[in-house]
Amino acid sequence: MRLLYTKPKLRDLSQGSRIAFIRQFKSLSQHIVADKLGLQHDNKRRTITRYEKGDRNPKDNRTKEIANILGVNYNAIKKYDYKDPVDLFYTLLWLEELIPNYILDLSSVPLLSLKNIQGIDSFLKEWDFMKKKRNKKIISYEEYINWKFNYSIKEGDD
Repeated sequence: MRLLYTKPKLRDLSQGSRIAFIRQFKSLSQHIVADKLGLQHDNKRRTITRYEKGDRNPKDNRTKEIANILGVNYNAIKKYDYKDPVDLFYTLLWLEELIPNYILDLSSVPLLSLKNIQGIDSFLKEWDFMKKKRNKKIISYEEYINWKFNYSIKEGDD
């Protein structure tokens, strides 16, 4: 039994790091999680370690089982691919744990209007276009980084 509670530290925003954070927050050992998953082999804890280190990614069904064992929403620990906008919201929630001293004051943020949504859509399309250009080596990494550092909202997008 642990007498002193220490808040777990989130290493990064990877799926494994998020699973480890929640498991530690809930004061569960890897052995207990492995038992509840019904893992039978001799090195059953190794499977959980591999998930948490990112050496292996659990399949969706296994992720749902882990979420159930940890008592959290599946979206909190699934692998984010950002095809679902919900992934962005959960990333922002996790970002607060990764950078705890960063204060994001949302009290004066207006509700999204159609104009805001169109601006976000325009930004995401341009960003995707630039990433594709970088991946196809049409532009260099330096050009891509300079684009990111100098990106500005287009007139009418704000």
